Amino acid sequence: MCGIVGYLGSRNSAEVLLDGLRKLEYRGYDSAGIAIQGPEALKIYRCKGRIRDLESTIPQQAPPTHCGIGHTRWATHGRPSEVNAHPHRVGDIVVVHNGIIENHLALRAEIEAGGATFQSETDTEIFAHLIVGQFKAQPADKKDLLAAVRDVLPRIRGSYALGVLNAQDAARLVFARKGSPLVIGLGDGEHFVASDIPAVLNYTRNIIILEDGDLLELTTSVARISDLSGQRVERPVRNITWDPLMAEKGGFPHFMLKEIHDQPRAIADTLAGRLSLETGRVFFESATFPDGDYFRAIERIVIVACGTSFHAGLTTCYEVERVLGIPATAEFASEFRYRNPVLNGKTLVIAISQSGETADTLAAVELAKSKGAVVLSVCNVLESTIARSSDYVIYTHAGPEISVASTKAFVTQLVTLQMLLAKIALARRALDHDQVRQWLTELSLLPGVVGKVLESEAGIKQIAKKYAYAQNMLYLGRDVHFPLALEGALKLKEISYVHAEAHPAGEMKHGPIALIDKDVPVFFIVHGSKVREKVIANMEEIKARDGRVIALTLPGDSEVAKVAETVIEVPSISARVDSVLLSIPLQLFAYYVAVHRGTDVDQPRNLAKSVTVE
Repeated sequence: MCGIVGYLGSRNSAEVLLDGLRKLEYRGYDSAGIAIQGPEALKIYRCKGRIRDLESTIPQQAPPTHCGIGHTRWATHGRPSEVNAHPHRVGDIVVVHNGIIENHLALRAEIEAGGATFQSETDTEIFAHLIVGQFKAQPADKKDLLAAVRDVLPRIRGSYALGVLNAQDAARLVFARKGSPLVIGLGDGEHFVASDIPAVLNYTRNIIILEDGDLLELTTSVARISDLSGQRVERPVRNITWDPLMAEKGGFPHFMLKEIHDQPRAIADTLAGRLSLETGRVFFESATFPDGDYFRAIERIVIVACGTSFHAGLTTCYEVERVLGIPATAEFASEFRYRNPVLNGKTLVIAISQSGETADTLAAVELAKSKGAVVLSVCNVLESTIARSSDYVIYTHAGPEISVASTKAFVTQLVTLQMLLAKIALARRALDHDQVRQWLTELSLLPGVVGKVLESEAGIKQIAKKYAYAQNMLYLGRDVHFPLALEGALKLKEISYVHAEAHPAGEMKHGPIALIDKDVPVFFIVHGSKVREKVIANMEEIKARDGRVIALTLPGDSEVAKVAETVIEVPSISARVDSVLLSIPLQLFAYYVAVHRGTDVDQPRNLAKSVTVE
């Protein structure tokens, strides 16, 4: 993993490939490369580092070529290095690959036993060796790259988005997909391939999304899709209406800061057309969305997700049990997939994924469906794999999120899940129409109040500077504020590389209090909850041990201000929607700590935007 691009047409292929790779930088990567095929020779350029480093390796006076493949890599097998960067070449075969070959050790041993030598530490190079073997076995007058790729794929156990070219054929590219996304951009006498739609929007709006098991053969005139048996497959052409300018920074120094400021608009888009404040009803786009009879019959809700999406799910569990009165659990998808969870047709499984391609969450979806549970996914990316694999889907409409650290995707997940709960509550008669109308009214106020919270940015910037020296931090909260503490700690560690832990505030004295000293700031979320007094008592315990207390609290809370060294005030709409408001200062604090420490905010080390392998 992480990003693939391909081009065949009359444009300068190097320019197209580099432009596409830049659009995929949000996925995170540690090395990059392109292979461009001209009428005379194939050229491969690779490097450890960024796209700008790759550009410096390409001669400015190089003759234009019109066919090529490119890749940004996030290391799975083998350290980040030039030799492990894609594309990989064996003989005349060149490959790029996202995903993972689970049986790579056995295949590598077999290939080496046959006398071949590996140049890299990657599992991807196995594809090149196997395809070369199949290609050589074909009759000299019937060389068929597509057939060679097709014959190799059944030997692979794992996932792949694969791009292949033959150095002796400048007019053909072959791609294959299983478990990792690939899209085709259709042009006039040219074709584009990429891991994600934004990479091709500068050139075409006509997109085909490949399905698992699809193989694609490209020439300048034909984009032919077939399955593993060689049968032709038809996939629908979709016209994409996204504006490429949505992916620009808009004058902000980082995509993350732009996306933090995008949140009023993103929340408004998530709510748009879905609420009736007059009737207290919620409307989602799908014509096949579950009806009231199904919602009345469910006995349990299980939420599966990873990372930030897990925190959105855990926050939601509190409201499920409070409002609906049925059991709810949030599960790490990476653990859920290896258990034998007890599920049935009366269990609603909610899968949350920003990208809709998260490998662990997709596996959890498949497991849940195999056990008879109904799966409803919450995703940001249209037509993503998890969305298409679920029984039902609700899109968050957050728009493209470029920075690796999630911000607007998180808050729109929270808003979407609250709309869903309001809909279920009305169907189950857990709330009446007036109560649901009140809830929806509170949600409708969020864009404006989030805008007000963003006005505190300058003060949070100064607070972040004050604590940017810290090498360790604790985040503490109780009740629904505990998941927010988890999210705040995750944001800080992701982009600033500060070690940060989060705990329920009541658990602090059961171990974490041993970490307290003057050099470990403790960030409390204490914002008008029913356990506010208990949290203040926890703050006193930290202060008594020379700890430095930062408090996220209601305006004018003098009791909190007496204990805390630093206070960040956040207004309130209601306890059930305030989680969205409280997320904003946590994001800004993490962002400005990272800026003060000089880290790469948008592309933090070792992280990927779309985690498509275990």
